[in-house]
Amino acid sequence: MAGIYQAMYRRASSLVCCRLHSTYVRKMRYLNELKEDDSLCRQAQTSATFYLFHNLSPFLQKVGKNYLVPQFSAAEMKRTLEKFRETEQWIEKSVLIGCSDEHVPHFALDLGALEKSVIESELEGSFTDLRKALFVVGGKDSPLLASAQSLLRWHDSHQYCSKTGQPTQKNVAGSKRVCHASGITYYPQMSPVVITLVSDGSRCLLARQPSFPRGMYTALSGFCDMGENVEETVRREVAEEVGLEVESLWYSASQHWPFPSSCLMVACHALVRAQQAEISKNSLELEEARWFSLEEIVEGLKREPRSSKQDDGSFLPWFPPKQAIAHQLICEWVKRQTS
Repeated sequence: MAGIYQAMYRRASSLVCCRLHSTYVRKMRYLNELKEDDSLCRQAQTSATFYLFHNLSPFLQKVGKNYLVPQFSAAEMKRTLEKFRETEQWIEKSVLIGCSDEHVPHFALDLGALEKSVIESELEGSFTDLRKALFVVGGKDSPLLASAQSLLRWHDSHQYCSKTGQPTQKNVAGSKRVCHASGITYYPQMSPVVITLVSDGSRCLLARQPSFPRGMYTALSGFCDMGENVEETVRREVAEEVGLEVESLWYSASQHWPFPSSCLMVACHALVRAQQAEISKNSLELEEARWFSLEEIVEGLKREPRSSKQDDGSFLPWFPPKQAIAHQLICEWVKRQTS
């Protein structure tokens, strides 16, 4: 009898806690449970939705002029993959990437082992390079696709233990991999990168690398070295790339960025002295670096890549789209200059 009362008390306490906690807190705690409890996660997969990839390219469907990121139910996935003689083991390859406010889990699954064109025909869509996909899908879908691809890529590149060389085993949620030979647990990690918009007070500095689309300029960026803090990285990168000394800097925001792998972009503004603003470009890293006036920036923000080409074949400057944190930095600088 005492056990029954204790169970009733725990149940009542749990209900009270659920009512007290916000939707966000409940969702985060549910996701954590799925990551830690394999049986619970496996059960959740039966009512989950799935985002599809093929060799790390997300699946999109075009409806009119818009591109949508479809979600497939477990039942739909089973029916589709049965046509390709795939067993239900496919679900073990999926990774947890989030859930809805109603606690419907979202998983990502890479179907790279199957024929791409056949799947596209069956599902009436196309697998699109992630860089292109991020610029055509909605703002809510972009972060989800980026994080999904990063997690799928991490699992693909961490199938063996770096100490023993033995295969590692993923948990059901895909939140970690374990080497049972050594007992080492591997967790997905992000590499910190600073992206910095340099200004001399009246102008801002933008640069381009040879690999960039023609005409595109963006803020300076670079990986943090071992042992550096953000401030040290900003000062070093600006000195290395354009030969300028940062006088002051401040943090703006951060963004996950999946290129070339999973990175945490830490966005900052940096100020250099106008009297010491002569650029000394590092040609090993940059193709061009130059100062832009407020008028040039405002015009560049209006310009799209396809409208930047001139009759003589040259390209007018254009800047990263709004999904990129570099765009936010540039807009913040314009706002400060015009306020």
